[in-house]
Amino acid sequence: MPALRKILVANRGEIARRVLRTLRELGLASVAVYSDADASAPHVREADEAVRIGPAPSRESYLSIERILDAARAVGADAVHPGYGFLAENAEFAERCSGAGLIFIGPPAEVIRRMGSKIEAKRALAGAGVPALPGVSGEGLSNAQIAKEARRLGFPLLVKASAGGGGRGMRIVHDEAALPEALAAARR
Repeated sequence: MPALRKILVANRGEIARRVLRTLRELGLASVAVYSDADASAPHVREADEAVRIGPAPSRESYLSIERILDAARAVGADAVHPGYGFLAENAEFAERCSGAGLIFIGPPAEVIRRMGSKIEAKRALAGAGVPALPGVSGEGLSNAQIAKEARRLGFPLLVKASAGGGGRGMRIVHDEAALPEALAAARR
């Protein structure tokens, strides 16, 4: 692996500040990116360099793979650290960084894809011998099929969508009466 000199942090706020602090401790040059809304934010001031990546809406700045890659090329960055959230779990971003000759500081794209599916992640962990809670998964299961499995597993249980992130669809279900609403929330 080539020696790193300059790292672009593709995030904002406290997340970016923590990564920037670590880069400083490691003696590496740091680059912050910012949207118009964050032009005077602490993470911008704390970096060695800063590059504007677009207007305030995240989809036009922090979520724009092309703008992040353009910024990295413009400053001669060796690597990109995605922080957490935004593009950190985006397999296409990891691939595009590599394709642009940048080191992506995070898991390989294939791992991001696999871990993005809770079903695939659980299979991979089981294959590696990591203990996991018993559960049920599969496409197209009806509420009745899931309720039958829930009775077999016992309550309380956790209902979680197989994809997505952030735990928004995750629900603790204490009894069968609460199961239909938890399933509806996970499906949303």
